[in-house]
Amino acid sequence: MGKLSHIDAQNRPTMVDVSDKRATDRTALARSRVHLPEEIAAQISGDEITTRKGPVFATAIIAGVMAAKKTHELIPFCHPLGLSNCKIDIELRDRDVVIDCFCKVHHKTGVEMEALTGASVAALTVYDMLKAMSHDIVISETRLLSKTGGKQDFRRDE
Repeated sequence: MGKLSHIDAQNRPTMVDVSDKRATDRTALARSRVHLPEEIAAQISGDEITTRKGPVFATAIIAGVMAAKKTHELIPFCHPLGLSNCKIDIELRDRDVVIDCFCKVHHKTGVEMEALTGASVAALTVYDMLKAMSHDIVISETRLLSKTGGKQDFRRDE
């Protein structure tokens, strides 16, 4: 394994210097899953569930996009990126809420952390909005599905 990218010559944490990198189109797709107990899943009709707090999935989409845009404020060594696009898709599969976050940027560094942050915060928002119905909700499998641009592309086989 190579040298850690966020450690300097004096073994201190540091931000990666991207000033010599070339700006390219970069994308990332991340996914989180929220497993719902039967009593919640049974109340979802169509593509949405509404609680006293409002529409759960619509709110999660907004929260996920907001979080992706603010990733650099949450993760210490992430560069601030002006995202070209951030799209969150939410699909109910049996009792799993599957949340995909796609991010795109033209920059010198990738958007993996933005996609992972967007998917994670959308999942946390689903939990927050449904916790009054049950605390037996499980957030799992937050992972990068793909990335393009930069040194190498990545695609996870599903």
